Amino acid sequence: MTVTSERSGDVVIVHAAPARLMYPSLGEFSTSVKSHITGGERKLVIDLSQVEYLDSAAIGCLMDLYRQATQAKATLKLAAVQRRVETMLTLVGANQFMDIYQDAAAAVKSF
Repeated sequence: MTVTSERSGDVVIVHAAPARLMYPSLGEFSTSVKSHITGGERKLVIDLSQVEYLDSAAIGCLMDLYRQATQAKATLKLAAVQRRVETMLTLVGANQFMDIYQDAAAAVKSF
């Protein structure tokens, strides 16, 4: 798994690069996002443009990261979600509370 981060102003964009985001490769991804939350970042975007598939563990991970961000008074948004991944997020209702944007630039601009 490759997880990279970049900054756009006061927003941190985390890029998840595996085509299949699933257990057991979630550790690096989760640790990266959590480190930004616990490090005091309050505006986060997760760029899922390279992710073609999520399993239930990855969906649970995203929901947990959202919960942790909310508890830390941070905002976490998803960007560049491919159709198949969006369908999976919709099926579990995550789209009801997680903001999803067409691309990272749109997510950053929404802050």
